[in-house]
Amino acid sequence: MTHTVFIADDAQRDLADIYRFVARHDSPENAIRLLSLLEKSIAKLSSLPQRGHYPPELERIGIRAYREVFCKPYRIIYDISGNNVFIH
Repeated sequence: MTHTVFIADDAQRDLADIYRFVARHDSPENAIRLLSLLEKSIAKLSSLPQRGHYPPELERIGIRAYREVFCKPYRIIYDISGNNVFIH
């Protein structure tokens, strides 16, 4: 089953901020490469949304509404609702 992935406005801003930071402090090429990796990780959630695990700091307090996948050093936090995946 394919899920539709939605990226929250705040998450879009985070991606833009990450790009700008890496471009400024490393190189534009590495910023593009990292952004591409993040986007690929997000896209994979359309077919494998259950692959992520519960963030440990939330699971410790009983919250299992969100999942996370890593694109080191960053993590992608999301939730699944029906056939939709929402990136936060």
